[in-house]
Amino acid sequence: MLSRVADCAYWTSRYLERAEHTARLGDVCLGLTLDRSSDTVRRLRGAVGAPPFGYGVPPLASGELITEDRMNQTIVACVAAARENARQVREQISSEMWEQLNRLYLAVRQTTAPGSSSFFTSVKEAAHLFQGVTDSTMIHSEGWHYIQIGRSIERAAATATMLEVHFADADAVGRDPDIGAYISWAALLRSCSAFEAYCQRYTADVRPERVAEFLLLSADFPRSVRFTVETVEASLRSVARSLGRSSTGRVERLAGRLRATLDYSQIDEIIAESLQIYVQGIRQQCEHVHIALYQTYINYETESAIAS
Repeated sequence: MLSRVADCAYWTSRYLERAEHTARLGDVCLGLTLDRSSDTVRRLRGAVGAPPFGYGVPPLASGELITEDRMNQTIVACVAAARENARQVREQISSEMWEQLNRLYLAVRQTTAPGSSSFFTSVKEAAHLFQGVTDSTMIHSEGWHYIQIGRSIERAAATATMLEVHFADADAVGRDPDIGAYISWAALLRSCSAFEAYCQRYTADVRPERVAEFLLLSADFPRSVRFTVETVEASLRSVARSLGRSSTGRVERLAGRLRATLDYSQIDEIIAESLQIYVQGIRQQCEHVHIALYQTYINYETESAIAS
């Protein structure tokens, strides 16, 4: 596969995942305003990442809190960037994928109710539909795996960021949550579409250490950091095999090391040593995987490509 195609497939899914993530947070924040949970809203908005400069949204100033309007701008900019990347590889994706992404693009550009619950819901549903259409209509070869890698790296970093923001108050861990704290931790779970799944595992007894364990270390919840990292590693190995490369290259080793870290971590040890430092390390390792992916498969040197 051409590096240009791999790059566009990777960023199509990353940008769409970022748009869906922002819409999910916006919807939860909108509901929390009814409960006057301003501290929780501030934390959730602090976990929203703006897209890179050049896609219609200026970078955030240091310490600036993202507003509802900036959430809308971020969603529109990310959907536009995803569509542009998909347009450049139109011949590599299915007609159903393009139609769904183009339909979402037109919808967010023409909406008359930005920032409303219906707007956020429509973005979430459209992103989920795109994922389902992709899995159902695209050959599960290199291009499909780059889409999985992009979505999963973005999701892992987003979940880690949200945990870092919510665990800024280290004293909250181990305390019996009052009603305000319960709303805050439940909002974190809802922001990851994890509340019902958490309750199935732990009942409705929402405790910070259990929330952290579920969102970080669950092996079977699709939005947990561990699950997404395992997806990244599996897809990287599949790409390497399809190209006849060694599946123990640098990018595969970095992803494998990150997966092993999550496989053998225990939540009590993580909290004792500092959960914030731990998730910061997770985000840094995700960035290292991203850089190594580019160096190996996208911005590689011509000599290395000829040698391989």
